[in-house]
Amino acid sequence: MSEYIVGVTGGIASGKTTVTDLFSDLGVDVIDADIIARQVVEPETVAFNKIKKHFGKQVVDGKGNLNRAWLRKHVFADPSEKEWLNQLLHPIIRQEMQVQCQQATSDYCILCAPLLIENKLVHLVKRVLVVDVPPDIQLQRAINRDGSAEKTIQQIIEAQCERETRLAAADDVIDNSNDEASIVAQVKTLHAQYLKYAST
Repeated sequence: MSEYIVGVTGGIASGKTTVTDLFSDLGVDVIDADIIARQVVEPETVAFNKIKKHFGKQVVDGKGNLNRAWLRKHVFADPSEKEWLNQLLHPIIRQEMQVQCQQATSDYCILCAPLLIENKLVHLVKRVLVVDVPPDIQLQRAINRDGSAEKTIQQIIEAQCERETRLAAADDVIDNSNDEASIVAQVKTLHAQYLKYAST
């Protein structure tokens, strides 16, 4: 069981997955809130059935899975629906994150949570590592990656905490505006530090 948990966060398309994959390559267990968020709404889970009952059949795609694109668009357009969904999912996701952190076996583990700060989860971790990227690069990467409209991406960015707030909460920062070699070097430096912190 990993007693030492490092929380990784950052805005949409900041490169969190790139960073956590590099930590994973170094033998660090990574618990990813986005993966857990998908697992807890798989067909026939309690959460899936509640969402289907609440939003109706349009929230399910032709294959019987959750229609994420429809749901995302719908809840970002209606704050009360977003609030309903958050009230349902956040406690379930939080519990599963804690279970998976307890099951981690590496010297320290990474908890990757895009909304670590917004959802007040900082108390779950020993250190906060922010993956940072300038807003213009962030917007372009998100559009290229998701194929979503600029307006939708902008709404998601605005729903997340401001860059300044995130950086103010950080113990460590990885600058992801440069090439991959730069990120690899930053991860290796932090990995050595975290191993030291976890052993003391």
